[in-house]
Amino acid sequence: MKNYTVRKLLNHEYRKWLLKKHYAKRLSGVSYGYGLIDENYNILGVATFGSPMNRQFNNGDCIFNNYKVRTLELNRLVINSNQEKNLLSYFLSNCLKLLPKPLAIISYADPNNNHHGYIYQATNWIYTGKSTNKNKYTFENGSTFDVRRGIHTKGKIIKTEKLKPTYRYLYLLGSKKEKKAMLEDLKYEHLDYPKGNNKNYECIDIDMKIQPELFSF
Repeated sequence: MKNYTVRKLLNHEYRKWLLKKHYAKRLSGVSYGYGLIDENYNILGVATFGSPMNRQFNNGDCIFNNYKVRTLELNRLVINSNQEKNLLSYFLSNCLKLLPKPLAIISYADPNNNHHGYIYQATNWIYTGKSTNKNKYTFENGSTFDVRRGIHTKGKIIKTEKLKPTYRYLYLLGSKKEKKAMLEDLKYEHLDYPKGNNKNYECIDIDMKIQPELFSF
């Protein structure tokens, strides 16, 4: 993977890239955004981390019994198609190295979009079970939303669909002592990874470069 690097992106860079690429067509709150960059300064992938939608996760309250630690959610992870084998794993692993520590990170794989979290399994995340049930709301303007909080501001709901619970994964960052303490205080069981047939969604590949003067290879 010597022809690639992982770097922090500017706000407008990850926003423009993701809004064109990701099937959700919207952004969550972002605290850290990273890009997978090739030797020609092309952005091949983007990953973003931000505060969890469930505010009870923010200090690890839903994850640990007593341990307090900053908690982020990996809310977007996507790369262009037809890339080298294991490039996504390389990208995610290097994003994790750039984040501050100590830190607990949660992320979800959505079986409603035929995802099971194989990238998390390949990079040794902890599978902790399924999320609570939720609904998908469709509004008059065609937009959709799957979080109950704040939907009164979105307009008239014309359709409500029950969704399958998502698969919840956890990754712990810190020193050996900090990770040991987090694991010992974990509320969740460490479960076997879920399996199933994944299906990639159709989307365009993004042709966009990062400004080379921001860094050197």
